[in-house]
Amino acid sequence: MPAFRQVGEKQLPNPVLCMAWSPRRDLIALANTTGELLLHRLACFQRVWSLPPTETTGKEITALAWRPDGKILAFSLGDTKQVVLCGVEKAEILHVFPVENSVTCMHWMEVTDDCSALNSFFNSEDESNFFLSKLPSLPKSYSTTSEIFSEDKSDEIMNLLGEVRLNILVLGGDNGFVELYAYGMYKIATLTGVSGSCCSLSLSNDLKSLSIITEIMSAEDKPEICYVQMDTGLLSDCLPEVTRMARKFTHISTVLQYLHLSLTCMCEAWEDILMQMDLRLTKFVQEKNTSTQVQDEFLELLLWGQSSPELQAFLMNQLNVKGLKKLGQSIESSYSSIQKLVISHLQSGCEALLYHLSEVKGMSLWKQKFEPLGLDSTAIEGAITAVGSFSLKANELLQVIDKSMKNFKAFFRWLYVAMLRMCEEHVPPELNKMTQKDIAFVADFLSEHFSANEELFDRKGKYFNVERVGQYLKDEDEDLVSPPNINGNQWLKFLQESKHLKESPLLFPSYPQKSLHFVKRMMENVIEQCLQKPAEIIGKSVKQAAFLPLYTVPESSNTPRLFDMPSLWNDKKAKMHYVVFNMPHISPCKLYLLRKETDPNRSVPNNVISIALSRLFDRANDDAAQSHGYNCLDARFYDDEMLTVVLQGAEENNSKRILAQLPLTSALSCEAPFNWKTNLRLDQQSSSIPCQGLVLGNQLRELESMKAQFVAVNGIRKVACVLSTNLRHIRVFEMDVEDEEEEGADSQNATAGQDVLHNTMTSEGQGEESVEAGGDPVDNEENGLTKSNERLDSKEDLELT
Repeated sequence: MPAFRQVGEKQLPNPVLCMAWSPRRDLIALANTTGELLLHRLACFQRVWSLPPTETTGKEITALAWRPDGKILAFSLGDTKQVVLCGVEKAEILHVFPVENSVTCMHWMEVTDDCSALNSFFNSEDESNFFLSKLPSLPKSYSTTSEIFSEDKSDEIMNLLGEVRLNILVLGGDNGFVELYAYGMYKIATLTGVSGSCCSLSLSNDLKSLSIITEIMSAEDKPEICYVQMDTGLLSDCLPEVTRMARKFTHISTVLQYLHLSLTCMCEAWEDILMQMDLRLTKFVQEKNTSTQVQDEFLELLLWGQSSPELQAFLMNQLNVKGLKKLGQSIESSYSSIQKLVISHLQSGCEALLYHLSEVKGMSLWKQKFEPLGLDSTAIEGAITAVGSFSLKANELLQVIDKSMKNFKAFFRWLYVAMLRMCEEHVPPELNKMTQKDIAFVADFLSEHFSANEELFDRKGKYFNVERVGQYLKDEDEDLVSPPNINGNQWLKFLQESKHLKESPLLFPSYPQKSLHFVKRMMENVIEQCLQKPAEIIGKSVKQAAFLPLYTVPESSNTPRLFDMPSLWNDKKAKMHYVVFNMPHISPCKLYLLRKETDPNRSVPNNVISIALSRLFDRANDDAAQSHGYNCLDARFYDDEMLTVVLQGAEENNSKRILAQLPLTSALSCEAPFNWKTNLRLDQQSSSIPCQGLVLGNQLRELESMKAQFVAVNGIRKVACVLSTNLRHIRVFEMDVEDEEEEGADSQNATAGQDVLHNTMTSEGQGEESVEAGGDPVDNEENGLTKSNERLDSKEDLELT
């Protein structure tokens, strides 16, 4: 019986560029050349969801990484230079942040080192719940029109924090670009001193070192693959402090995202219909023939009950009774919605920001613990002040809304009665009463809001600014058109006259001339500057501990970089970095294994060994294969002691492809010495590298009718995915189960209800062809998905089996 059980097979319409298994579930993420992100489950390789590319995020996916708990998927985009965090359950974009360079590789790890200080922090993590109320969910009705965010996204955004245990997303790119993001959101380090373009990287679980595979140009002007080890000892030595700081800053980043979404909802609640009064009044000024001011015409109507023919025509034709009533209802509804969002969301978010920033300030004052990490109390105080100014601006908006609602109600009530009288219609008795106080109130409103402003016309193309709330929601650098009147404000007058309070750091500055959006951007910039300094300090502490040139490679090929070896692995128990690679131009039938301690101050005596691929089979099983050699097309670590490889016969008459498991126990125990000459590349001294032979036994399977080339594995879930040379043909295997069918039979029958390929699989030697429209299994796949309407929130998918 063939080893491993095939559970799925597909011909995909577009070539695959990236693939990664979920660490906790039987799910695999694929990214193709169109920029589409796909999620498939193991059983029958059924599609769970797809995330199409957008102009906002980008269309060129360059790398994938799963958060260690399997609930968030990160992917990078080369065309827009952004990193996106996507919720796996609903295929929702939860967070997007820009990067300076295009990301070529990423790795998301979780710290497993336990200590008493961390355990006490884990237990006290929820202390903020005693002091802060839960941030309210955003209203669904305002979040459906957003380009990125869908309905009720606030809960998902707050869940971005995930588990308390520290996890770090490591990004690598061109020109030595390497950055570390705590919890995938807060940048805790920007590394310098890395040469070349990053091809792969792995941060050790004890945070002592970072392994990087880079590509540089050699002295012979050829691409050269090198291994670099960076000493990240500061992160390891200050793990409790780093965890506390990173957790707090991630809280802050999450709340900022929440405030951004809240302000987006406020902008959507404000309607363009509210500007109709301003635009129609401007048109009335431009068309009327008299020299009388607009406010004078309305005052005549208020005092004498008479209006000019021009004003009467304007009211009856441009506004009319129904239009005025609709406009009044729109203003009241919109203002009420914005008012509720300010009170419940903006103010709650400001309180949460002030709380977390105050705690960070307390950390910064504990200089013995947190000063090495770059926490600056002065910068944090500036961030607290900026949040206070934003809160003041939100309160100012509340006052403007409250005043505008009262003004508009009184004005529309009077104008509605006046227009009913013009139409000689019945006026309800409850509206017909108007006191002298009401007349004075409307007169003041007309005097303040209905004077034509030539400067305003030059700036905005209109003479009037009756509607005062919308200007606060404009994302512009210009001053407010109609700032609040602060004349007569006793508190401001008292501050200006007091020498001691005028420059007091205890008082938050206000910006009466600026919009809410402007003050929010200013606050975000100050907080971002506050967060950047620790990343710079920690980044400068990271030093290069080892630089090992491995081999040169031919000029650029058509193979996607993300599939190229070397492959990195971190053995958590042995605290080792492993690097597996091949040098086909030197020894095509060998695999090489490089070992480095995660602690840069320690070294492995025999750190390089080679594995011969020429005698892999037991004589009793395959006597003819004794003389056969095999080339390794791809190799990935299945676990600490096993490699999953795709092999191809080295002889011209032996082109079959094999999926196999290579045990590393004997190779890792090799005691043969190797003296690495640091002035030479490894390929220049390959003849002196100790070599180990292996026997596969029955841990292999021939991949018939498939030109297999690449493999992705998950040793925890015991699954593998094989990809063909043309990047379209995929097969999925369970690695710890033998196939029950006879060798050569169609293994798709092994799984009930499995999707069947419409195209007959032909020999890859004749070339694989893309599936035509009529035979594309994706259509059947979509129908099956619609019928089943499967969700990832089932217990089977969300929990470890």
